[in-house]
Order: sequence, then C-alpha cells, then structure tokens
Amino acid sequence: MTSHWRKFRRRILTPDVSETQLDVRGFHKKDTASQELLETVGKSFLTGYGHAAEARTPAEAAENLDRLPERFRGFAYEGAAMGFAVRDGLPVGRSRNVAEFLAGPGRHQVYISYCGIGWAMARLPKFRWPDSRGLDPLLRWLVLDGYGFHQAYFRTERYVHQHFQDPRFPWPAEGPAAYANRAIDQGIGRALWFVGCTDVGQVTGMIGKFPESRRADLYAGVGLAATYAGGASEDELNELRERAGAHRPQLAQGSAFAAEARICAGLLVPHTEAATQVLCGTTAEKAARITQDVRHDAPDSGPLPAYEAWRQRIADELVSIGRK
Repeated sequence: MTSHWRKFRRRILTPDVSETQLDVRGFHKKDTASQELLETVGKSFLTGYGHAAEARTPAEAAENLDRLPERFRGFAYEGAAMGFAVRDGLPVGRSRNVAEFLAGPGRHQVYISYCGIGWAMARLPKFRWPDSRGLDPLLRWLVLDGYGFHQAYFRTERYVHQHFQDPRFPWPAEGPAAYANRAIDQGIGRALWFVGCTDVGQVTGMIGKFPESRRADLYAGVGLAATYAGGASEDELNELRERAGAHRPQLAQGSAFAAEARICAGLLVPHTEAATQVLCGTTAEKAARITQDVRHDAPDSGPLPAYEAWRQRIADELVSIGRK
C-alpha cells in the first residue's frame, strides 16, 4: 500500500481534533490548567488513532507512539487500539491488526488497549464487533469500560444526564449478560472525570443523580481516571475520597487498576503516586502489586464474571490496608 493511500486512510478515518475540545463537548470547565490537561489527553488519543490508521503494521505505529511524553503515551495507545479495531471492522483490508497489536507493542499497554477496542465498538455496526472469544476472558470486560467511556463522552446527554442503559446489551455473547451494564458503568464513571473537568463537586454531584445501584461502579471509574489522567490536588483527592462514602473501596479499586496500568507500561508519573497514596492508602507500587497478587485467571462461573471477583478482592485488600 502506497504512502499516499495510507495518509488518505488516516485523514478519512481519524475524527477531527476539535471533538476533544471541552467547549465543543459542552463540558464543565474547572480552570484553564484542567481544561488544557484533558484536551491534551484527547489530542494524544487521536494522535495514536491516526498513527494506527496510517501504519502498515502495529510495530510501525508503535515507533511513533513511543515518542510521546510518558504522561500521555497511554492515551495514544488507547487511541491506536481503537484505530486498529476500526480497521479490523472495515469490509476491506487486513483483519488481524488488533490481535497483532495486543501480542506485540500493545502487550505492555494491555489494559488501556482493551478499552480502546471498546471505543471502536461504539463506532462500528454490531455485526462488525470483535469476537469476544478471541480476547482474554478476564480482561475482555475492559472493552465495555471503553465503550461506556465513549458513550458518556460523545453521547453525554443520554448516558450521563438521562442515565440510559441498554437492557439487552449483546456483548460478550457468552455472558454473563447481566454484568455488561456494570462494566459499561465503570467506563461512564471514567468519563465523568472528563465531563466534570476534574472538579470533584461536579463529578460526585453527577454520580449522586444516578440510581444508588450504579454508583459503586461509577466511583470505580472515577478512581481510575483521577489516578491515571490526574488533574486533582491532594486536597481535592481527599475531598473525593470523603464524598465517595460507602463507595471508597470501589474508588480505591479503580485507583489501583490505574496504578497497575501505568506501572505495567513503565509510565508511572508523580500524580499517579499522589493519587494512590490518598485513594488507596498506599504507594502506587503496592497498589499495583495487590492487583496481581489477588488475580485468579479462573473461568467465569455463576452470575458474576471472574473479572468482578477480581475487582472485589482488590477492594477488600485495600480496605484492610486502611484499617491498619
């Protein structure tokens, strides 16, 4: 494929960068610094998407992704995963881009890459969605986290303010079907950190309008975003922890996931360390280690998947730390 065609493919597939601007999205603006941070995150995501749209191979895309600053590189990998998943969903061209990306350069960015696949699902017709059987049976629920983030970010009125849930979400086909909306809510929670522009009062106020049954998963998503993306001071993180109330264990679990995602990728940054100290009550290294120490790659069984059992074990371990 010629360089000219690949550049053309990038232009036609990549969304306009203006879609990441808070003014365009109609999101709350806490201050200039937070706005610039979140818009840089969005630009980094689209940069990664663009590299995936243009690259001949995942390895070629990674050469460009790895030149980006550590703070924003993970978002670029998330965007690249979306780009490769979109390419796999097209009726022409190669169809193993995601598999090669996950097995190659994306293997150290596996958590964030799975979320990127979910972004693509939100843009593709259902008959072009990825086969869940080809994904890690424990981590595939992160795909729905990414789907939920996309829907809350781009369809904010319906998913955030009207609290929409699809009563028969069809993926993954092997279920358990009842858990799909919970995984999507974790992604919606992550997006709330962006919709509220890292403003703790705004974010927790939006969560408070959701049904109580959904708030634990929303707080888990917020904990992940506050730790991975940053944008909150120590005082604001303490306020977030207090406002979470009974959902502090889930807030901490999301924070630990973020620490593991950054450390696994070699992208630990100061704001992640600061957030885990407040939200998890321990260092980023220890929070990340807990996620691995309690991980059981057992097959799904019963009404809840192994992924949810894993999350609960992480939350329980972090609660025990807080009691010491």
